[in-house]
Amino acid sequence: MKATSFIQECKAELEKVHWPTRQEIVSSTVVVLVTVFIFSLFLSASDFIFLKLLKWFWALGT
Repeated sequence: MKATSFIQECKAELEKVHWPTRQEIVSSTVVVLVTVFIFSLFLSASDFIFLKLLKWFWALGT
């Protein structure tokens, strides 16, 4: 009895959910991909600059 009640309640709750449209999903995906690309460029540049600074500091000690 509890299992069927649980499934009916789950079905009722899922009917209340606002499911995104295909256009909303596509636009959200594009935003995420662009953001990941920008952050990866930033982190790559930061890593490159930090590495160059460390090599420069190490060269001062020799």
